[in-house]
Amino acid sequence: MSKLQKILVRARRQVFSEMVGNNPSIFQGEGYDFIELREYMPGDDIRRIDWNITAKMQKPFIKIFREERELNVVIVSVLNGSVHFGSKKFKQDTIAEIVALLSYATLKNGDLLSSYIFTNEMLSSSKPSKKLHQVQKSVEEILNFDAINKKVDFKVIADTLFKRLKRKSLILVVGDYFEIPDFRLLAKKHEVISIIVRDRFEENPPEMGFASLVDPESGAVLEGDFNASSVKAYSKKVALHDHRLFEVLRKDGIRFTKIYTDSMAGVELRRLFEGR
Repeated sequence: MSKLQKILVRARRQVFSEMVGNNPSIFQGEGYDFIELREYMPGDDIRRIDWNITAKMQKPFIKIFREERELNVVIVSVLNGSVHFGSKKFKQDTIAEIVALLSYATLKNGDLLSSYIFTNEMLSSSKPSKKLHQVQKSVEEILNFDAINKKVDFKVIADTLFKRLKRKSLILVVGDYFEIPDFRLLAKKHEVISIIVRDRFEENPPEMGFASLVDPESGAVLEGDFNASSVKAYSKKVALHDHRLFEVLRKDGIRFTKIYTDSMAGVELRRLFEGR
C-alpha cells in the first residue's frame, strides 16, 4: 500500500468510524444566521433546489436554511522548504495527514470543501465541493510537491484569500510557522485557525558536535560545532519565536494548536475544536 493510500485509509477510518457519537465531526460549524440561495454543486441534495430561481437564472440554485449550518471550509497548506524535514517522519507528510483528516471531516459534516497550496505564491486551488475524490487529489498533491528551496510569504496568502473568498469561511492554515503571519484583516472577515506542524528535533536538537546542515528553504550550508551551549541557544531562540507567534495569533483572535510529527493528529485536532 502506498503512502498516499495509507494516509487516506487511516484518515477516513478515524473520521467515519472512530469519530462517531454525539459529535458528527471533529469540528462544529457555528453557522450563519441568515437564509441564502447558492448555486447548486455536485453532491448537494436536489430536494433543496429552488425551481423558481433556477428557471429565472437558467442554472440550478439551492436553498440554505439556518438549521443546516453549512460551512465553507478552506484548507490551506503552506509548503515552504522547511516542511521537508523530520527526524522520523517529514512535516510534509504530517501536513498531508492533517489535510486528509480535516477534509474528510468537512465532507462528513455536509460542508463545502476547498483547498489551496501556497509558498510565496498560490500554486494551486480547488473550487468548493462535496466530492470525496477531492480529498485524494489534495493529499496526493501535497505528498508529491517538491518543497525544497521554496519560501513562504504569509502576506501573499492573507491578501490572496481576502480577495478570493467572498463568502464567510472557516480557514485552516497548516504549516510550520517559522515566519509570523499577519492575519488580522483576514480574521475580521473569516474565522481563521492556525495549525502549526513541527518536529521535536528542530525545537530541541541534541548535541551533534561538528556538523554541516543544509537549510531546505534557502539551500545555505551551515557548518559549526553544535555543542551544548549552541544547541541551548538555538532552542531558546525557537522558544522566543513561538512565544511571539502565539501572542500575535491570540491578539488577532486566531485559534491555534501545535501538532508534532510523532503526535496523533486526530487527537490533537479534536482537542482544538472541542476547546480543550
